[in-house]
Amino acid sequence: MITSVLVANRGEIARRVLRTCRDLGIATVAVHSDPDADALHVREADTAVRLPGATAAETYLRADLLVAAALTVGADAVHPGYGFLSESAEFARAVEAAGLTWIGPPAGAIAAMGSKTAAKRLMAAAGVPVLAVPAEPTAADLPLLVKAAAGGGGRGMRIVRELAELPGALAAARAEAARAFGDDEVFCEPYLPTGRHVEVQLLADAHGTVWAVGDRDCSLQRRHQKVIEEAPAPFLEDALRAELHRAATAAARAIGYRGAGTAEFLVTPDGRCWFLEMNTRLQVEHPVTECVTGLDLVALQLRIAEGEALPAEPPASRGHAIEARLYAEDPEQDWQPRTGTLHLLEVPGVSVEFGVGHGDTGLRLDSGAADGSEIGPHYDPMLAKLIAWAPTRSAAARLLATALGGARIHGPGSNRALLVAALRHPAFLAGELHTGFLAEHDLAAKGEDLTLPALAAALAGTGDSPFRSGWRNLPSQLQVTRYRAADGTEHEVRHRLTRDGLQGHPGVELVRAAPESVTLRADGRTHTYRIARYGDELHLDTPAGATTLTALPLLPEPTAEPTPGALLAPMPGTVTRTAATPGDRVTAGQPLLWLEAMKMEHRVCAPADGVLTELRVAPGQQVEPGTLLAVVQPQD
Repeated sequence: MITSVLVANRGEIARRVLRTCRDLGIATVAVHSDPDADALHVREADTAVRLPGATAAETYLRADLLVAAALTVGADAVHPGYGFLSESAEFARAVEAAGLTWIGPPAGAIAAMGSKTAAKRLMAAAGVPVLAVPAEPTAADLPLLVKAAAGGGGRGMRIVRELAELPGALAAARAEAARAFGDDEVFCEPYLPTGRHVEVQLLADAHGTVWAVGDRDCSLQRRHQKVIEEAPAPFLEDALRAELHRAATAAARAIGYRGAGTAEFLVTPDGRCWFLEMNTRLQVEHPVTECVTGLDLVALQLRIAEGEALPAEPPASRGHAIEARLYAEDPEQDWQPRTGTLHLLEVPGVSVEFGVGHGDTGLRLDSGAADGSEIGPHYDPMLAKLIAWAPTRSAAARLLATALGGARIHGPGSNRALLVAALRHPAFLAGELHTGFLAEHDLAAKGEDLTLPALAAALAGTGDSPFRSGWRNLPSQLQVTRYRAADGTEHEVRHRLTRDGLQGHPGVELVRAAPESVTLRADGRTHTYRIARYGDELHLDTPAGATTLTALPLLPEPTAEPTPGALLAPMPGTVTRTAATPGDRVTAGQPLLWLEAMKMEHRVCAPADGVLTELRVAPGQQVEPGTLLAVVQPQD
């Protein structure tokens, strides 16, 4: 019997495992890096062990430190969560060699699926349909997808549309795969841009029972990373669904699987399915399966690890569930991850956190961050997962979009507007799903008219009395307030309050004003803004969305002119490689160097044709936002 579990992970998945352990009366142990010393998962565990260092390589990827921590505090089992070492056969063996219970599949099964190329051969032998891997790609094979043989999460993946691009894509994928997974093996397979990503949740015990616990659609992706997932996978023919479940269970039986896992497939427009890979762990998107089955998948992992047998059949699914991943990202800077303080995360109507919900309709929030949390550069930028379940798919989509739209998220920028737009898009609601959905449909937020939000910001705290905010006995100039919006545009507000009301904005009436809320009436409509201020930054929330403004000084401070052609670090990160040397002639858009931050690799490219005159950084160097990386002298 398991009495104490060390969770070898961080963030929301660590909190998710802790929640179930508490429900089952199992003692819990958290581990943490130095930046995570005050993280939520550390506060919620019964015991916490420090892993000295900041990066994942120094901490959460150190199998020796994790095993030593479990032994030191007397834990008798280890749960790996997902990511980090969750799919490391060596870690599983080390845990068991130390006399601890590994809450996961056998090390041999992990090893069998650890290389996608080896897994494809094994699955083909077991009768599972697989995409052919061209040994020597030709133009007839295009487009191709270069993939890392080990790991996942979009790392080490490149799309190749021209054969001339293949050598560079292979080199880039190998380099990224080596850093992310310690293995630079890559391979090519046909790229099917209109295919659907459908996966089957598996559970298997040590007594020969294998469950296909429903399926999920994870087609909405950006940079090969899932953004919106749902269960069950909609708009599948019964025969295709049955084939997916058959192939998934065959894959599990072929490797003697035990525990929770997921078989991922590509479903083509002609209704055929092809095995992609098997994730030998719990998935990020497992909550949607829990919401439609009522199962606690973590509890089942624990019971299987204790040797319990599963019933003959899993419960049937009911209703529909959709999950959206909320990331700290900047939509104005090509969705680059953002760091900073999360001042407020408030989602209306949440009925359960991390647990299995009850009733026909509800909202679930799984988050590794809370008010005051620091979003640092070392780890994944995901703030939270919000899951809605309802009797129908359309009802779940509406509930989730409304909750996201009404959420108050104050801090780094987020992808909230993109998620809401996708959930409300007619093509999504019609089930026209494929992995190129977000690239095909322009869901970027259109520039909004900031006249009213900026006016509300200026009025916040003035009250609705003319004896405040600069009222004079004699007529005076309109008050001037300046703001910068998230897209970098600047907005000037001119107004004055008098006994006769608001001046400077014909057709706009001030209904009421207070430091936390301003209500305006314009064009026959009432607009209420909830306002929060953090230093110079103001967040204005309405039921329809949110606006962030930064207060600017009335007289701008003089600033130094930037160096022409200067390339500055857009975020904190590590330089992973460079592709040019000073004196090289470069072309606009040519990659010059790569930065790794928050589990993603970002290219820094030449802004124009010219000559690289300076390269100020080298591989392995840590940089802060605004660091001068390189200078390109533009061509005359």
